[in-house]
Amino acid sequence: MRRARLVAPSCLALAALLTTAACGGGTGGADPGSLRPAADGRATDTSDLPDSLTGQRLDWSACPSTDPAQGPETSPTPLPDGAAWECATLTAPLDYTDPEGDTIDLAMIRARTDAKGERRLGSLLFNFGGPGGSGVATLPAFGRDYAELNKRYDLVSFDPRGVGDSEGVQCLDDRGLDAFFAADADPRTARERREFTDRLKDFARGCEERSGDLLPHLTTTATARDMDLMREVLGDRKLHYFGISYGTELGGVYAHLFPRRVGRALLDAVVDPTGDSEQGALGQARGFQLALGSYLDHCTQDDDCPLGGDKDEAEDRLGRFLDRLRDHPLRTQDPEGRELTQSLAWNGIAQSLYSEDFWPYLTQGLDDALSGDARDGTVLLSLGDSMNGRNPDGTYSTLQSSLTAINCADSKARYSVDHVRDRLDQFEDASAVFGPPMAWGMLSCTYWPVRGRHDHPDVEAKGSAPILLIGTTGDPATPFEGTEHMKDALGDDVAVELTYEGEGHGAYNSGNDCVRDKANAYLLDGRVPDDGTTCEA
Repeated sequence: MRRARLVAPSCLALAALLTTAACGGGTGGADPGSLRPAADGRATDTSDLPDSLTGQRLDWSACPSTDPAQGPETSPTPLPDGAAWECATLTAPLDYTDPEGDTIDLAMIRARTDAKGERRLGSLLFNFGGPGGSGVATLPAFGRDYAELNKRYDLVSFDPRGVGDSEGVQCLDDRGLDAFFAADADPRTARERREFTDRLKDFARGCEERSGDLLPHLTTTATARDMDLMREVLGDRKLHYFGISYGTELGGVYAHLFPRRVGRALLDAVVDPTGDSEQGALGQARGFQLALGSYLDHCTQDDDCPLGGDKDEAEDRLGRFLDRLRDHPLRTQDPEGRELTQSLAWNGIAQSLYSEDFWPYLTQGLDDALSGDARDGTVLLSLGDSMNGRNPDGTYSTLQSSLTAINCADSKARYSVDHVRDRLDQFEDASAVFGPPMAWGMLSCTYWPVRGRHDHPDVEAKGSAPILLIGTTGDPATPFEGTEHMKDALGDDVAVELTYEGEGHGAYNSGNDCVRDKANAYLLDGRVPDDGTTCEA
């Protein structure tokens, strides 16, 4: 999987990860003659844009509560020093090949720095991944983690085009998404495979009906150009950038398009930009298996581990539990009577592997689901809901629909059912738990109404300032090997690599002082760490 998720409790679902991995090659799917190409056109300079866009003045004002399209309703809390959050709307071209044509409104948020003169470095633009995560919701939610950076930067983020309040893509209604995420993600018979592909077709048709005119314009390249317009409108000569997960790919694409406009750029939880979708999906199956093994090592050392005291037996028991859920969903305390299905349990388990902080919730959820006659799937369901972008009131953010739309606009590969069936053994060898649903997830773009743009993104950035890459050895969603591949693709004279020997998706927010100190020294003072530096958990 080339994209992964956000570093937040409301981040990606395993279903999202599957969707991410899904846009690959092969045959099958819609009639190619009926498809519209994703629209990017040539790389443009902001000087090619009309003055009405480059000269616009943003109307910053107090932020409202978040919209359900962005996530659970919350009001941004000021930073510890009292810095308040302001929101505004940026107008950008819908199609950069027609810069004077239709436009799209992009939601933005910032907290201004008190720094003046040379102390003020400008804006630091964040993207937290997905693709499909709302930066307007996420940045203030994790504002305390970035408060040190506010000493010299305005902290800025945005909902990318097609996400949240930036004309977020919607494919199904809330009840339709409930059914979609609960349904079988590992079809084993011809009838189950037909039902599975029918669901994907219905999802794609829903996206086209609700957001069809937008879908060709949701590429990562277009979003990178949006960021350069933001830089111009914010008054910054260079773009200072902090990208996490998919945000590292977005940062790499920006550096490729505008290498001499890169300021201080940090890429954390680095996506591998070099492989195709199938290679990415397989790598992620291995990554989640590695993370599951780390969790089981931890759990089985505890006498109270609900899976027992032997690691191999624990994984077997987990597999049997998931198999039982195929035909016997588990009751929950959900007020709408929803049950824990196999797919929702996969989502909950995957959510829990993003951070060691989530492991206690996984243990509690498995204990509730496996213990005695009163077995209960509520905790695992809640974790799965969080990963799927389901809000507490039963509404959904646009996370999953946006993620699919962006992935399918980016990747031109489309797989067939036969292609997936031929690869199932390889995926199962990579992970008996996660391999099969990740393999079937490769079909998620097969029936998409928009052609994808490329096999993988171009991130070569000759002439760029140094870009700091931080890879985590136990990262499940963006496996560590991708960091080295990104480094090679950007260019050895551009990329500087820092390794965090630890668990979880993303190192800066892990609580590791070594990572935080070196990252802050780079972003705040321009001190680039030695290439190959290692921080230990």
